[in-house]
Amino acid sequence: MKLPKSVLTELRVGPGDRAGLGDRSTSTTQATWIGADEKKYKNVAEKDLRQFVDELTKAQRLFWANGTHALLIVLQAMDAAGKDGTIRHVMSGVNPQGCTVEAFKQPSPEELSHDFLWRSATVLPARGMIGIFNRSYYEEVLVARVHPELVARGKAGSGEQPPEQLWNDRYEDINAFEHHLDRNGTRIVKIYLHVSRDQQKKRFLQRLDDPGKNWKFSASDLAERKHWDAYRDAYEDALSATSTPWAPWFVVPADHKYALRALVGGIIVDAIDGLDLQPPQVPPEEQEALARAKADLLSESS
Repeated sequence: MKLPKSVLTELRVGPGDRAGLGDRSTSTTQATWIGADEKKYKNVAEKDLRQFVDELTKAQRLFWANGTHALLIVLQAMDAAGKDGTIRHVMSGVNPQGCTVEAFKQPSPEELSHDFLWRSATVLPARGMIGIFNRSYYEEVLVARVHPELVARGKAGSGEQPPEQLWNDRYEDINAFEHHLDRNGTRIVKIYLHVSRDQQKKRFLQRLDDPGKNWKFSASDLAERKHWDAYRDAYEDALSATSTPWAPWFVVPADHKYALRALVGGIIVDAIDGLDLQPPQVPPEEQEALARAKADLLSESS
C-alpha cells in the first residue's frame, strides 16, 4: 500500500516555494487517494492506516537490520492538531526498541546555556533507529518569533524585538544542520499538521467538557490561541525557508484525524522506501556456519 505520488507532491512544500498555508485545505487533498464517496472516507482512511502500519512494521525491521541509516520525523503544529494521537496510531506496530520519541517543552537552564540546536542534537536517532520529535528546534523560529522576548533567555539581553536578520540566520543554521545529518545517513521527514482555527476551538471545548480530558487543557493554550495569526505567519515563513531537497516539509490537513493519520503513515513509509534498503547479505563463510548449525540441529535425537 502506497500513497499516490500525486498526493505526496501536493503535500510537499517544494524547495524555494512558499508554503501557501492560507491556500491549503485543512480538511482534504485535491489529489484523490480515498475515493469520491465522502460517506466512506473514514472507513477507507482507517483501512489505509492499518495497511500503512503493517508496511511500516516491515520497513522498520529492515531498517533495524541494516543499521545504515537513521530516520528523523519532525512533527510541528498548532495546539490540539493531533500530534500525540498521530504518533500513537501511526507507530503502533513499530518495535519500541527501534523507536524513540522526544517531546520538547520549555528549555531548561542547561539547554539555554547552549546554542538553540544543541538540545535536539543530543537526542538524535542512531543508525537503525527511528526518532520522532514532538515539536523541535523549530520552536526557536516559531514561539520565539511570536514572543521575541524569549530570544534573550539564558543570556544577557533586554528582550527587545530582535532584528529580522536573526530569523534568516536561524533558517540558514537549520538548513545546514539538516543537510549535515542527511549527508551522514539520517533521512529527515518534517510534517506540519495543518488544523483550522475552528477545529482547534472544537477540540479545546471537547477537552473542557470531558473530565477525562481536562488534563490536556492548559490556560496557556487559550493565551496562545490569541496569537493565531502571528503563529500562522511564523509557520508560513519557516516552512517556506526550510523545505529543502534533503529535508522537505509536508503540510497535512489535520481537521479529520482519520485522514491525517493515514497520510502521515503513507509519508513515512514512502520515506523509508526511498532508501531502497535490502536485507543484509550473509557472507559465504557465515552461510557455511549456518549450514553446519542446521545439520547439527537436524542430527539431534528427539
